[in-house]
Amino acid sequence: MTLTERFPMKRFPALLLSSLLLSSAAQAQDSFKVCWSIYAGWMPWAYGAESGIVKKWADKYDIAIDVVQINDYIESINQYTVGEFDACTMTNMDALTIPAAGGVDSTALIVGDFSNGNDGIVLKGESELAAIKGQNVNLVELSVSHYLLARALDSVGLSEADVQVVNTSDADMVAVYGTDDVTSVATWNPLLSEISQQPNSTVVFDSAQIPGEVIDLLVINTDTLSAHPELGKALTGAWYEIMATMSSDSEQGVAARSYMAEASGTDLDGYEAQLAATKMFYTPAAALELTNSAQLKQTMQYVAEFSFDHGLLGDGAPDAGFIGVQMPAGDYGDSGNLKLRFDPTYMQMAADGQL
Repeated sequence: MTLTERFPMKRFPALLLSSLLLSSAAQAQDSFKVCWSIYAGWMPWAYGAESGIVKKWADKYDIAIDVVQINDYIESINQYTVGEFDACTMTNMDALTIPAAGGVDSTALIVGDFSNGNDGIVLKGESELAAIKGQNVNLVELSVSHYLLARALDSVGLSEADVQVVNTSDADMVAVYGTDDVTSVATWNPLLSEISQQPNSTVVFDSAQIPGEVIDLLVINTDTLSAHPELGKALTGAWYEIMATMSSDSEQGVAARSYMAEASGTDLDGYEAQLAATKMFYTPAAALELTNSAQLKQTMQYVAEFSFDHGLLGDGAPDAGFIGVQMPAGDYGDSGNLKLRFDPTYMQMAADGQL
């Protein structure tokens, strides 16, 4: 859920954000924009747009939905944050640290998957994670890759003080790793797969070792969703039709996965290998199991603590709970400052056949 020059994060004055959002909300809408970037768990949006599934569901609710690919992951979230898009794909951590931390009340409309090996750390010339000590680590700074690095270091008794983080755009990661002086990277698929196949390279830690912590979402502006529930219904309905298609062994299912593979720059075998490292929630019931769980609350606490320690919750944040996160299992943080919401409503509608 593709992080490009991950900042320094773009911070926008609260008044500017408020004025942008208010002016946007004041306009009657029947046309909406959704952004996504290349990642195994988000390729279904490319197929949904190309196949007409998104249009079919938009037509059902008398709206128009433009699905737009943004090559730079962080830029896509920044554009969502300033109101250029109504919804956008992103991870749970980035939803907290960019739009929510920027004052934009956002809702996780669809919990699509969690990374189960799709994010990892690769060492060149070494086969054990502990060998990372003293190395420069190229990654998208303050991204989920940075979070993964922190969790990995902790697992072998190291800390960030034992390495030097080198901020690197996801767009440059493969090329940078190919140079002689770069020996360690933390990244995600499809970049991870490409890098790990280079000579003398080993994945020494991946997200399968912290299951359920790197979660891929479709996030929507809460005010927009409140004013236009038809958008939530159309997006959720389209998503689960795409899921049903791509998870099938039918000719149509193979064709869907083949399209996603090509669109992400790999072949069918390569894309299916990425899917194998992703815990996809092909049904709304599967997504609801995680969304409604106590595990989600614990995960968001981990993420908030990492984010606070790295200054990602804003200069004025007094503690990790400064930004409230609303979840079915209970709120984490300041319930008077809820800016990120995991709302199961539309996934439940899908599960109940009510879309």
